[in-house]
Order: sequence, then C-alpha cells, then structure tokens
Amino acid sequence: MQRLLLSNNYNKDKTMTKFWQILEYIQDKMKIISAVCLLAMVFLTCINATGRFFDHPIFGTEEIVGFLAAFVVAMSLPYARKEDAHIGVEILVRLFTAKTQAIIKVITNILSFILFIIATWRIAVYAYTMRQSGEVSMNLQLPEYYVIYILSLCFLIFSLFIFKDILNFFKKE
Repeated sequence: MQRLLLSNNYNKDKTMTKFWQILEYIQDKMKIISAVCLLAMVFLTCINATGRFFDHPIFGTEEIVGFLAAFVVAMSLPYARKEDAHIGVEILVRLFTAKTQAIIKVITNILSFILFIIATWRIAVYAYTMRQSGEVSMNLQLPEYYVIYILSLCFLIFSLFIFKDILNFFKKE
C-alpha cells in the first residue's frame, strides 16, 4: 500500500513538473513575442514619423502601437517575475530577519495572486462584453476583444507563476 502511495505521489510530481515545464516554455515564447512587439513598435513609429515628414503618415499607427504596447507589458510580466525584476521595497524589509522576510514575501505573493486572478477574470469578462457588443477600434475597425482575451491569458500565466512561488515556499518549509 505504501509503495502504491509513493508511486502515486511520484506520478503527481512528474505531472506537475511537466505542467511547469510547459508553462516555462510558454513564458519563453511570450518573452520573444514581447520583444518582437517592442521592435515592431519602434519600426512602426519611426516609419510613421518619416512618413509624416513627407506628408504620408501610416493610417492607424496609434491603434497598432497601442495594441503592441499592451502585448509588450502583458507578455513580459512572467519573465520579469522569473528574473525578479519587479520593484520591491527592500530598504525596510532588509532590516528584518530572514524568517520575517520570507513571511512578508509569501503574504505579498498570496495577495498578488489574488489580485491578478481577479484581474484575469475581470479582463476576460470585459473581453466577452466587448465581443458581444461588437465594438471595434476607431480607425482600422479591428475587433479589440481579441487583444483583451490575449491580455487575460497573459495575466493567467503570470498568476500561475505567482502560484508556483507560493507552492515552492510551502514545500521548503
């Protein structure tokens, strides 16, 4: 019986490891897409500025750059989390003991997870509402709900990485 339980736990760990590996793969691709979107923003802005100089601007540049900017931010969130590149208030926290710092970190992660799961849910609801209303962008008439659904997916992946940090904290304790 004990052997069966150990085997079952091993399979669960193996499944979860595969799940996190898939998420890491997705996060790596999101990082690349984010970089490509940033590069596209730069090129589009430069070409549009040059076109304005010659009285031939690109129609809808503001909309496209806005969509790309949203993609850059949302798709880079998981990578920034992985690299611990977010702003932290460490001046005060550094003065505490290691245990207190860990407790503060896990509480912050739990609150962040709750916040981003709620944001994910509300963004998805907003995308659904936009789809139902048939709203499109002003100049190019592009359906905006696709962009909003993608943002919701990015926030979900970001939330899952926060959840992974919470799980890792409790596994170590």
